[in-house]
Order: sequence, then C-alpha cells, then structure tokens
Amino acid sequence: MSEPSSSPTAARPQSTSADGWRPDLLGPGFEQLTLPLGTDEEGDVVATLVRYTPGFRWRLRRGAASGADVLYVHGWSDYFFNPEQARFWAEAGARFHALDLRKYGRSLRPGQTAGFVTDLAAYDADLEAALEAMGHGRGEASARPLILVGHSTGGLTLSLWASRNRGRASALVLNSPWLEFQLSQAGRQALAPVIGWGARVNPLGPMPNVDLGFYTRAVSTRFGGEWDYSPEWRPERGFTTHPAWLTAVLAGHAAVAAGIDVGSPALTLLSARSTLLPRWDEAMRTSDSVLVVDEIAERATRLGPDIAVSRIDGALHDVFLSREPARTAAYAAITRWLRGYAPGR
Repeated sequence: MSEPSSSPTAARPQSTSADGWRPDLLGPGFEQLTLPLGTDEEGDVVATLVRYTPGFRWRLRRGAASGADVLYVHGWSDYFFNPEQARFWAEAGARFHALDLRKYGRSLRPGQTAGFVTDLAAYDADLEAALEAMGHGRGEASARPLILVGHSTGGLTLSLWASRNRGRASALVLNSPWLEFQLSQAGRQALAPVIGWGARVNPLGPMPNVDLGFYTRAVSTRFGGEWDYSPEWRPERGFTTHPAWLTAVLAGHAAVAAGIDVGSPALTLLSARSTLLPRWDEAMRTSDSVLVVDEIAERATRLGPDIAVSRIDGALHDVFLSREPARTAAYAAITRWLRGYAPGR
C-alpha cells in the first residue's frame, strides 16, 4: 500500500502549536510531539508521539473502542508509518496515538546507536512521557480506557511494562509479540550466558547479521510488497544488533517464560504459520518469516489469566502489513474481541 512519504529527508512543515504539536510527515490528520528524555553518552534523548486527528465526523463514531485512547508501540528496527491502523482505531471510536521510542524513527538523532538500550525497562520513561501527554500520566485519573497495542519487541516491552503497572491499561492488543527467542527456551537458556559475557566485555560490539532481508522483501514496495516507508529508519536487513541489547531482550523472554500478569485482558494476533528458511520462498509473503508463531502462541498464555489468541491466515510478521484479506481478518478479530470485552463500557 503506497502511503504518504515517510522519509526522514522529506520536507517537514516547521509550524508548531503552542503546546508543541506540529504536522507529521504522514500528512493531513497526523501530528507529532517531541518528548525530551534527558541525555546520555550519545547526546540528547527523545521519544516522539504521533497522534491522528481526523475530521469532526470521525469523532462522532461509536465503534467497538468508543471512548478509549490507544497507544501503539513499534518493534525492532521499525517506527510508525501505517496510517491505515490509525484510521481503523478512529473508526472504532478511539483516539489513536503511536510512539517512536528513543533512537528509533522520528526519535533517532545523528550519532546515536539505533535502537540500543541495555534494559527494556529504560522505555518506561518513553511510555510515561507519552501517557502524560495523552492524559494518562501516573497518578492521573482518566475517564477514558487505555488500550496498549504493541508489535514484536514493542509487544514484549508493553507486556513487561503492564506487568509492573497493573491496572493502568484496560486492554492489550499484541501484534506478533516477540515473547520467546527463535531458538526456543532451551536455545535461549544456552545462548544467554554467552551473550551476557559479550555484553560485559563489549556491550556495543556488532553481532553477526542473521537478517537476510526476506521480511523486507515481503513488505516493501521496492521488492514487490505493498508498503512505502523510510529505508533509513527501517533498513532492509535491520539495525546492527549488540550483545547488551540482546541480553536485555533475553531477560524479557525469561520473565515471560516464568509467567507475568499484565493486569488486563490481552489479545495476541499471530500468523497461522511460520516460514523460516535460509533462502527466499514466496510463502514468506503470507506467513511469519521472523518468529516461530506456535511458540509465541504458547508464550502468550503466560501473560495473565485472561488471554485470547487469534491466528490469521496469510498474515505476515506484522499482521497489519499483510495483504488486504489478512489485514481485514485481523481488524475484524480485534473488533469481535473488543465487542466481547468492551473496555470501559
């Protein structure tokens, strides 16, 4: 699907409102807000909140998420570029926001190590800044239910955050959350000490790139996919990975494997099948070529007592970037789930 250009080099309107919001690169209806997070050894650190502000007629919609606020968080080597998802939530009656985490997408600054953290809890600051801007800050009493939506690593990050902040979110929708390592729990447990040693000796040492670009080939219009996005913010073979970052992710996987409670009902969307091969296969256009979905489905049951899993035939790793029939099925699954749960009604 070709959408408005989301290249970081595209011309950006400079007008800024009194409260800091300015037009976003996704075009009419989208605005962004820079959230300062202090500094680290690489300079100023920020997150960026994007909101969708449709016309007045959209605000009168009474759908399955009426009266709710939605916060979406992207995955690894990624950022928010999907206007269709924003329009779905607006049509469902929600106010939609998306967060580009520190050192990703709109928040990535020159000289920074893309996506690098040593603890996924570091993103608590990003999330708190976004929630405060949305009216859901710590200690604030909002009459609007909060729905958290996370993809891949973002799904893992939000699940861990929700388990530490039970009661603040009314629902979680997880889009192929990265809840377990691709080599399974046994592989993770065997690898973790080696990666942990590397994290101590050389935390920023580059690791071998195992991304062969197959997922990009299934998604990007440059290779026969349907989506246009910035190759600078979402590289063909992903960002360089580092031992300290992978150690943080493995720690998150271990926490989920031991069992957590996200404190609210959660829906996990997954492809019906995985295609993990060392060579390109056309089946990768209609399956998850990143995660072992059967293992993720099992891990999703460790997130709490009220968990649903929906398997979408023909879905990619990012279910919302799949071909139109799978996207439609995914959005329909969310609608059915919300109508049965209806947070805040």
